[in-house]
Amino acid sequence: MSVVKINVLTVPAEQREVLEQRFASRAGAVENSDGFEWFELLRPVEGTDQYLVYTRWRSEEDFKAWMEGPMQAAHRGAPAGGGEAPKRPAASGSTLWSFEVVQSAGPKA
Repeated sequence: MSVVKINVLTVPAEQREVLEQRFASRAGAVENSDGFEWFELLRPVEGTDQYLVYTRWRSEEDFKAWMEGPMQAAHRGAPAGGGEAPKRPAASGSTLWSFEVVQSAGPKA
């Protein structure tokens, strides 16, 4: 079955909008990757400053291929355009959680 990767991002309140805008403008960077199945950016509602970036992959190998290729290119700190200085991270910390999908269900037809 699939594997799930959850990147836990600690985001100060003043950087929330920046983080969400950056994810909104990521131009399908992960969606076109082989083995990609799902993405969600989860905003905290109360009691935490941690966003969850949920991705599901066909296999661990597909995730690793994305990490070693397209993800590296997207996170190199490339200039924001027009020769501007590299963008500073919106998150002040990051932890990656990994899971295997053991059971899954969806709505009944």
